[in-house]
Amino acid sequence: MKVTQIFGCTLAIVLFGSWASSQEKADELLGEWYTEDNESKVLVEKRGGKYYGTITWLSEPTYGPDDVEAGVIKHDRHNRDKNLRDRPIIGITILQNFIFNAKKDNWEDGKIYDPENGKEYKCVIRLRSRSGDEDKQSLKVRGYVGFSALGRTTVWCQVPEDERETERD
Repeated sequence: MKVTQIFGCTLAIVLFGSWASSQEKADELLGEWYTEDNESKVLVEKRGGKYYGTITWLSEPTYGPDDVEAGVIKHDRHNRDKNLRDRPIIGITILQNFIFNAKKDNWEDGKIYDPENGKEYKCVIRLRSRSGDEDKQSLKVRGYVGFSALGRTTVWCQVPEDERETERD
């Protein structure tokens, strides 16, 4: 009887440790990330066990001089829903409903919204170290239609601590 109890406790500890390690890995997605070419910052948060990303900053927050809306704050003007076209780009949730797949070591089953064309795509996200430096992380964000092979990958870089909007007073 005692051997069975010891085995059960040991199994529970191993399973909990594995689950906790998986959760820690999953939460590495949390934080602020520069999109490709540092055009914007996206804050990734966890809500109800899923991961979401919201635009918090734009390098060019207004339309440029060559645009018909020069000087106007950038807004979701290409959204298919006409009622959403006036909402500012800053504050839009562009990553939605991602879950961590420990076996594949990625975040999947989510969608990414592209405010530049008003379209939503299936998406998969992978974390990687940059140039072998474990302290500098980047994300491979792949948006696609139908199959992952029919898509485009961008690389997002982790925002350095001294540039994070969420930690400023």
